[in-house]
Amino acid sequence: MSIDVGKIKKDFPVLQRSINGKPLIYLDSANTSQKPASVMDAMEDYYRKFNANVHRGSYQLANEATAILEGARDKVRSFINANSRKEVVFTKNATEAMNLISNTWGRENLSSGDAIVLTELEHHANIVPWQMLAAEKGFEIRWIKIDDNGHLDLSDFDQLIDGAKLLSFAAMSNVLGTFTPVQDLTERAHELGMVVHADASQYTPHSYTDVQALGIDFLTFTGHKLLGPMGIGVLWGKESLLDSMPPFLGGGEMILNVTKEGFSTNELPWKFEAGTPMVAEAAGLDAAIDYLSNIGMNEIRNHEIELTDYALEKLASEFGETISIFGPKAANERGGVISFTFDGAHPHDISQVLDEENICIRAGHHCAKPLMQVLNVGATSRVSMYLYNDQADIDALVEGLHKVRNLFTL
Repeated sequence: MSIDVGKIKKDFPVLQRSINGKPLIYLDSANTSQKPASVMDAMEDYYRKFNANVHRGSYQLANEATAILEGARDKVRSFINANSRKEVVFTKNATEAMNLISNTWGRENLSSGDAIVLTELEHHANIVPWQMLAAEKGFEIRWIKIDDNGHLDLSDFDQLIDGAKLLSFAAMSNVLGTFTPVQDLTERAHELGMVVHADASQYTPHSYTDVQALGIDFLTFTGHKLLGPMGIGVLWGKESLLDSMPPFLGGGEMILNVTKEGFSTNELPWKFEAGTPMVAEAAGLDAAIDYLSNIGMNEIRNHEIELTDYALEKLASEFGETISIFGPKAANERGGVISFTFDGAHPHDISQVLDEENICIRAGHHCAKPLMQVLNVGATSRVSMYLYNDQADIDALVEGLHKVRNLFTL
């Protein structure tokens, strides 16, 4: 392995846990990642030493809490190479960030006769907000299909984007692991004056993310998938776009002034951060970024390619035609996500049998029902790996699947 997984595992308290004498093997990081002790320490440290509301107090404690929140914003700005800290908006998760885009930019710019373009790879969070707005505004939603290997079929891409105002897509699929060609799609969309959003919920935790190099207009991701806590997400947007958008929620913090006649909005990014923010979660996100950065995002990506390649080969050689693996064939074309079906066994049964071995995987539609329809399955089993997984975890998975096969007489 390209990184020292044994050393890394020791940093994660939950990975030291055993159940019924069996070690925990966690293969569900696309759902949520585990947290190193440094993240928990940072959050506890905030509550023990600095707990106060931000931006409002003139006393030292409040100033220190504000510094923690705004320091995390600076950390995110550097992590994704944003041009300005004004472009980094904290939300409670990526879903809220995408709803923010649809309810502000979308509501201002889309109407009957317009069109937006999504892909068949999308998570519900990048589908339903647009469907809700389309039902109200009457614009068209067009779909980029996928091919048999889980890649985007771009044969009719120019026709799909012709006359459309927005292209919104997952930078990496949470089901197939497919990496989409972000820069190419963005360049072609920009030639027609479109705005481009990338859902990087799976991409940013596993690959170096440079929003300026990608060329996109919006990027969204969530803290809990990159070793950080639940309850904090990020919307990055170009400053000119964010400036032009109306506020999403109303209340404290997002205002500059309020009178009986109306209000004026605060400057960026606070214009989109109504109410008391998630300061402890920001401290945890800050610590998570430090942890990932100390290892190196390129090193993490290389590790996942090695491990995914090993897992794909092992599953194919052990189970042959009785297992169907969806998505790109080559490990370097996908993230550490493998979705599959097993002849004779329902995904939920597979998950339950593996749970008896203390192996955690996901079973279901993975919040991607339109993609399940394309794949012609109701659900899949999904294995998702991260920097704390190694070949021994995959070997244990394979042994668990042999138990599944024996139980269901495959």
